[in-house]
This record gives sequence, C-alpha cells and structure tokens, in this order.
Amino acid sequence: MRVTEHYDRAEGPLISYEIIPPQRGGSIDDILGIVENLIPFDPPFIDVTSHAAEAYYEEMPGNVVRRHVKRKRPGTIGLCAAIQYRYGIDAVPHILCSGFTREETEDALIELHYLGIRNVLAVRGDDIAVAKPERPDRSVNTYASDLVTQIVAMNQGRYLEDLIDARPTEFCIGVGGYPEKHFEAPNLAWDVANLKRKVDSGADYVVTQMFFDNRHYFRFLELCREAGITVPIVPGLKILTTLNHLQSLPRTFGAEIPEALAKEVRAVDTNKKAADVGIAWAAEQTEELLDSGVPGIHFYIMSTANHVVRVLKSLG
Repeated sequence: MRVTEHYDRAEGPLISYEIIPPQRGGSIDDILGIVENLIPFDPPFIDVTSHAAEAYYEEMPGNVVRRHVKRKRPGTIGLCAAIQYRYGIDAVPHILCSGFTREETEDALIELHYLGIRNVLAVRGDDIAVAKPERPDRSVNTYASDLVTQIVAMNQGRYLEDLIDARPTEFCIGVGGYPEKHFEAPNLAWDVANLKRKVDSGADYVVTQMFFDNRHYFRFLELCREAGITVPIVPGLKILTTLNHLQSLPRTFGAEIPEALAKEVRAVDTNKKAADVGIAWAAEQTEELLDSGVPGIHFYIMSTANHVVRVLKSLG
C-alpha cells in the first residue's frame, strides 16, 4: 500500500522505521536481521536510506593530486525489494537530488516501479556528494521540491523523453521536515515555507528530522498547519545510545540535546548506562507524542534494533 493509505486505514498510531544499507562489500544478512527483529511489532513500512558517491583527493609525487570517487552503502533498491517480497512489508527507498542526474533518477524510479515499490522519500541529500558533470543531455534536481516535481510528472505519465508506452507511475511521495529548522535556513518560518513548497509540488506526507524535545515538534506542527500544510506530519525519533551522541548528534543532525537529558548522560560512565538513559528518554517522548494524537512515530535505526525494541516493550 501507499504510506498514506497505511495512515488512513490505521485504527491507531503506526510505528515505522528507517534503516541503512550495508557498507560496500558488506552482507545484507545483518540488515535483514534488523528487519526480522522488528517484525513482531508489525511495521507498516520501512525506509531505506540512499547514498551518492563521494570524492576524496590523494597527493601523488610530482605535485599531482589524484581525484578518487568512492561509493558507499549501495544496494538500496535491492534491499527494498528483499524487504517487500521476503517479509511483505512496504519499503520506502530514499531518492536523492545530490549526486544524481534527473536521468539517473528517472532510471531508478522506473526500476522501483517495475519491482512494485510504490513509495519513495524525496530528499536533497548532503552537499558532500560528487557533482555530476554538466552535459547538454543531462540535468539535475537542485532542491527536494524539484525532485518531487519530477516524480509527480512521472505519476502523470510525463517522462524526460518521449516514450512509446509512457504509463503513469503510482508513487506516494514523502519529504523531510525540520522541527528545529534545517541548518541552512535562516529561521524556522523560512524553513516551513520551504516545506510548503515541497508539499505544494506534490508531496503526500512529511517525516521530521530527529528531535529530543517534543516542544520542538508541537511548535513545528502548529506553524505548518498555520501555513496551510495539511498532509500527515510524522515525528521522527532517534534513541541516544552512546556517550559520544551528546556531541555527534547535534553536530551531524543539528538536533538540540535538552539539558535534562545531557545531565543524565554526563552522570554515567559507560555506553551501556548511556543507552539506558536514552531508552528511558525516548520512551517518555514516544508516550507523550502518542497521547497527543500523532499519526505515528518513525524511528531512526543504525546498526541494531535492540534499543527501539526495548522502547516499544516498555510501552507495551
């Protein structure tokens, strides 16, 4: 089903998840093990992230600098197919602007549609990705709203070139939202206006970036509704599980760590104890959000499902 159909038909809030493909050359078995640990909790859908190529430079003898292109974490399409057909769980691949041309994006979307995958999350992606060379026959999507526009065009049977049998695709389109604003936005109102452009372009639902203070989500939701954004806005949560998360999560994702949580984490001396603190905090966050009537919770998972399983079990 489409993600929006899951929400429309649900008798209560849904719990969904996001996982990361294995490292290049790694095994899919570990990732599928995470999926199997989530099955008892009846996930309606699982997101699978996508990563573009990255460039790095190596100094060579003779003042020569060699540019290398490194791909990381391939296999998003294959992993989505495995999840959907092995376990009967709808998969939601992430589709990026950065690092891909519109032609490559169309090819990937056609392949996903062939596989029966009907949901995608359209994101701009990080600027560190390798830019594609400019060619007259190639173009790029600069912003997520541009990517949404391209997917909507395919849903209407309009492709980048004239096709003999151009059948419309049937993608449900999700986009990201930032309760504490995107780090490049000058303020939250600006960021909400940008989100409205994505929704007006054809996005069907929103999943937020992680946050650790529910007040950010409630304020963000209020501003979105005032701006005329009516689609589901699903809160995304990440469980703090290591001592290092106090620095790495704000630095990488721009998420504020509330002082009450930071104080509890600073009071412990091992990652195991830090995880206990983070799990208890996430359980309280989840309970408050569910009581407020959110359509669901979307958990960001890294290398294990153990922490989110503990949160869900604590909530019954």
